[in-house]
Parts: sequence; C-alpha cells; structure tokens
Amino acid sequence: MIFDTHAHYDDEAFDEDRDEVLTSLREWGVGTVVNVGASMEGSRRSVSLSEQYEFVYSAVGVHPDEVGELREEDMEWMREQLQKPKVVAVGEIGLDYYWDKEGHDLQKKWFLRQLELAKELKKPVIIHSREAAADTMELLKANYHGEMPMVMHCYSYSMEMAREYRKMGLYLGIGGVLTFKNAKKLKEVVENIPLTSIVLETDCPYMAPEPNRGKRNNSAYIRYVAEKIAELKGITYEEVVEQTEKNAREMYRL
Repeated sequence: MIFDTHAHYDDEAFDEDRDEVLTSLREWGVGTVVNVGASMEGSRRSVSLSEQYEFVYSAVGVHPDEVGELREEDMEWMREQLQKPKVVAVGEIGLDYYWDKEGHDLQKKWFLRQLELAKELKKPVIIHSREAAADTMELLKANYHGEMPMVMHCYSYSMEMAREYRKMGLYLGIGGVLTFKNAKKLKEVVENIPLTSIVLETDCPYMAPEPNRGKRNNSAYIRYVAEKIAELKGITYEEVVEQTEKNAREMYRL
C-alpha cells in the first residue's frame, strides 16, 4: 500500500475534519503515514496523532523558519519522545534561505544540533533545504557519514546534486510538484535516478498535485505522484507503490 513519508495532519487546515480524512485513507490505498513536526508545538501534536492512529507514525523536529523558538531543554524533550516506538525520525530540520525568516548562522546551529541528536540516537533524518543547496551539502558532507538513513524532503535541486546525495545514501522525497507542467528539472531527476532511491510524500496540506493543485492536499492524492513516476520510468503504478513502500520502511526502520 502507499506509504506517505511526510505529512502535516497536525496543521490547522485539518481542524474541521482531521479524523474523517485520516480514517478514509485506507479506502484510497494509503496504508502508512509519517506525520512530521515543523515546530515544537507541531512536534507535540505529531506525537499525539501517532498515539491516536495505528497507521500514523511521527517525527519530531523544528523547521529552519521556526528555530528562533528553540532552547536546549527542547532537545531533552525530543530525546525523550524519540525513545517511543512510534516516533521514528528527527525532522523536518535543515536550512531555508527562501523565506529567510531566521538568520543563516542560527539556522545552521540548530540544524547541526538536531542532526547531532539524530546521530546520538541513530534515528532517521528528514531534511528541509530550500534555496540553500551549497550550505546544505557542505554541512552534510562534514557532519554525516552514513550513520542513519536520511531523506531530502521535497527534492528540488539539480540532477548533479541528486547524484551526490545518492552516493551519500540519501533518499529523495518526491511529491506533488512532480505533476506540475513546469517541473522539468525534477522530472529529469526522477527519470534518471533508481526507484530504490525514491520515497513518496505529500507535505499535506501543501503541494497538492495536478489535478488538485491549489487545493488542500491529503494522502489520497499521492496516487497522482505515483502515476507520474510510473509514466516517466515506463513501469507500472503497482511497481512504484510497492518499491517506494519498501524504501520508506527501510528508511524509517519499520
């Protein structure tokens, strides 16, 4: 079944019908969801969701736009949560120079601090990197040596960089952007990297694929991404779903 490796069902966009959406996903062929923290409050809600729903797992971490709120005691709370069997990863963490909400040095400090926590606990890592390709690569090459699985969430960089990340053993998270008409660079990446390096994600409620672009996204729409991957690679939809689920389970050690 489909494995959505990156969702935000804790978001207020689902406040009116969260349970209805989540309990309907199996009808759409979605078997597993990882709900990913982006702030301390979002991380708390993610853990709570994974405790409420059998098929939902959680990740805890603070997005680069939110690192201004982080304190060292928050690392202790994350460490405690990461001992729980359904809290499967650190994320989403990284660098974001597009919004530039927080200073680059502060972003780097907390990216590395959260990365250290993941290394200490040998937990998978979900990386956010936007308009920060060179610094992300530099920090990872200096601080990551294959200790735990990693995924580049919402991959948006070049084919060359995709090859570098593959050499480092990282997975690439592919979502709704792949279905957009102007996503030529991403389509080239998906065509040329092995399916064994790809995991499916929604980033819902954001990034809804065609034909639902602009609407609230949810895991039921991930099938459009799987269909586009199958088309680009000349394989079946079923092959895409089977292999990406296998990849996700290996990445999250489930």
